[in-house]
Amino acid sequence: MYRNVTHPTLEYFKPNPEKATGTAVILIPGGGYSVVVYQGEGINNAKILAEKGIASFVLKYRLPNDEIMVNRKIGPLQDAQQAIKIVRENAEKWGLNKDKIGVMGFSAGGHLASTVSTHFEKAHIENAKNTSLRPDFQILVYPVISMTSNLTHDGSRNALIGENPSEEDVQLFSNELQVNTNTPIAYITHAADDITVDVDNSIEYFEQLRHKKVNVEMHIYPKGGHGFIFKHSSWITPLFDWMKRNQLMND
Repeated sequence: MYRNVTHPTLEYFKPNPEKATGTAVILIPGGGYSVVVYQGEGINNAKILAEKGIASFVLKYRLPNDEIMVNRKIGPLQDAQQAIKIVRENAEKWGLNKDKIGVMGFSAGGHLASTVSTHFEKAHIENAKNTSLRPDFQILVYPVISMTSNLTHDGSRNALIGENPSEEDVQLFSNELQVNTNTPIAYITHAADDITVDVDNSIEYFEQLRHKKVNVEMHIYPKGGHGFIFKHSSWITPLFDWMKRNQLMND
């Protein structure tokens, strides 16, 4: 687990060559925008995906900090966009399909993953080649989605946009309000009894995607709480089924 991240990194886990599909996933661990749960949500899942033939990249993103960022609200988004840019621009060299590059975010990392999936039309980084910063798919695991006071995870909101944010920032970073017909396909999973991040974050996002005719699948477990992946290893099986159906993984 990392705190005070000032230098972002992207760690590559090469796919099992016997199963490689060309699909790549950028994993974005959570931690309330105050820490990065790098091992538990990043590396552990990257190894599982890589064994299944999915090229996996774990993003250690900078945490919002006025001292090292011109605009702390977009600092993490810049790192996520940069990660997509790096993987897409090197796809051919690394034997990857540049049209099968997705993001997978957990908790506050799910907020960042859904942010990069809904704010891709504006580049917040240098992008001389005009490389597409749009993920091709998004996988969200007990995600923070909204910054609205009735839905948000207060710690994530305070860290990212401040304790007294403007209504404009609340709306802008409430990703359920930023969905359009070009938002990437999505897989969402959450536990109904999550008292840290209300499951309505996932439900609201699902509803917005559904109404915009975006291909979305959601699995809600009745029990498990926040961080249920650490207790229920079988959570990932339906995700693999979804990836197979969407030609992101071999049978």
